[in-house]
Amino acid sequence: MGLKFIDFCSGIGAGRLGLELIGLECVAHSEIDIESEYTYKIFYNDNRNLGDLTTLDYNSIPYSDILIAGFPCQTFSIVGKRAGFKDERGKIIYHLINILKFKNIPYFIFENVKGLTSHDNGKTLKIIVELLNKAGYEVTYKILNSIDYGVPQLRERIYFVGIRKDLYNKPFIFPKPVKHTDLKNFLLTSNNNLQDIESPTFQKYLANKYNKGRIDINDILKLDYAILDTRQSDLRVYINKCPTLRTGRHGILYVRNKKIYKLSGQESLLLQGFPKEFIMKAKNLSNTRLLSQAGNAMTVTVIKAIGECLLVYIEDDKLNGFGSKRVANG
Repeated sequence: MGLKFIDFCSGIGAGRLGLELIGLECVAHSEIDIESEYTYKIFYNDNRNLGDLTTLDYNSIPYSDILIAGFPCQTFSIVGKRAGFKDERGKIIYHLINILKFKNIPYFIFENVKGLTSHDNGKTLKIIVELLNKAGYEVTYKILNSIDYGVPQLRERIYFVGIRKDLYNKPFIFPKPVKHTDLKNFLLTSNNNLQDIESPTFQKYLANKYNKGRIDINDILKLDYAILDTRQSDLRVYINKCPTLRTGRHGILYVRNKKIYKLSGQESLLLQGFPKEFIMKAKNLSNTRLLSQAGNAMTVTVIKAIGECLLVYIEDDKLNGFGSKRVANG
């Protein structure tokens, strides 16, 4: 269809990849984190970074049909301070809305943490939707779990799809869940980073008051491809699924052939839906960096599924005579 999009708050480009996989063209991106931008360049060989979106000259932004953004979530997350609009990062949404209005962009896809729904007793979410409505968009939002869309990761996020009111002729429908996939297909036999199960730290997890007498190491070692999640001094076991990857939490382990391995950065990319050719591109990047960046990324397969539904909506628009209105301010 030749549709173009801009990738704002782009991180390492998971949202971009999800839309490119369905044939859309990225015309620019915006990211201020130096390390994420470095990884983005390795993945896409793209130097068209618009930079800080809070200081952009809107006239310099190229034409696009869709704006996609995983706007900063730290201020809304249950693991953060939940400062919301009081934090500068929480105000990024205002700049995105201004760009939508100035450029008259037809459609958008936003992503944020599930905690946004309950932040300030739901007032923050209500304000965001009202602002988008006033900007001229009909907004549909829904919490989706990545494990329902092609990756074995438990990752609940809220997704927003906005349709300019002059193009809106029926409710947007989010994608239906698909059959869950097998965890072992996302873990690499080339990973040789073993966990020392005799180390004091690991033994502390086993001896935790919540685990003592409940989790036995010999039983764990029999569970091929089970995931072990270390949280503070607690240990949780997951069968054929991985808990949410997070920027600041790297203590995920798994069992293979009666040994315990540390989840690698490359495996974390796979669990976020990046294909193996991206794993090869990332082979020289630091493991810690990849774990953090994957934990902060969107899930490629979820964005792909949402994008496919949006393409169907746009095609229906054209069939119903709405397509001629699909003009952004170039």
